[in-house]
Amino acid sequence: MASERAKKLEAEQKAAVKAEKLRKRNSNDPKDWGQLRQFFEAFKITREYDKALVWLMLGAFVVVVAIFVLVGVFLVNPWWMWLIFGILFGLLAAMYVMSWRAKGAMFRRYADQPGAAEVGLNLLPKTWVKNPVIAVDRHQNIVHRAVGPGGIVLVGEGQPGRVREMLATEEKRHLSIKYNVPVTLMVVGPADNQVPLNQLDKRIKKLPKVIKASQVTEITSRLKALDGARPRMPIPKGPMPTMRGARSALRGR
Repeated sequence: MASERAKKLEAEQKAAVKAEKLRKRNSNDPKDWGQLRQFFEAFKITREYDKALVWLMLGAFVVVVAIFVLVGVFLVNPWWMWLIFGILFGLLAAMYVMSWRAKGAMFRRYADQPGAAEVGLNLLPKTWVKNPVIAVDRHQNIVHRAVGPGGIVLVGEGQPGRVREMLATEEKRHLSIKYNVPVTLMVVGPADNQVPLNQLDKRIKKLPKVIKASQVTEITSRLKALDGARPRMPIPKGPMPTMRGARSALRGR
């Protein structure tokens, strides 16, 4: 009896593992994808918005290989050893071009869409806690939040006048936690007094470091209570860029 139960349990475990593999293979959730699929999905998205991508990647690969071969032929023999190194470094160069071009393609893809600022926030390091869409109105003016070494950053997008009113309201709410944390306001957009979407993460990371990692945890816990007290509002369907492969490419991984 014990051996039969063991065999039955083993069969059930094998079936569960097989079913999980099948689920991940057919899943559209990036969390279930392997690194190779993530890369190809990021590549397809980038190529869709950047027609020169393939040629630039190929050019980078060929140039690097050619340089290594020339070194092997004219300076240090044997040349075939340098060819191997050239291929390896050529692939790295092509990957670098991919990550470089992916960032611009991703911003072009989500530009002018509600929730686009989340693309920039997703590029922040893990030291920052991102809370997209903490406030939104019927006209899809949105306020996002990031908490990290630079304090609390409120990022607005939408109609400039209305967004600044929303930011001012949110600033008062966030200052009410009385933790002596600076609150920085930013509006995403192309105007001179706004922050371009492709510069949002850089602008936030340049803020002076005013709080420690341990303080970030305590502040975010207080802000959860603050968020829980706000009235529920319908969240507009924005880009919500959650593809891990695309984000990895953006970070140059």
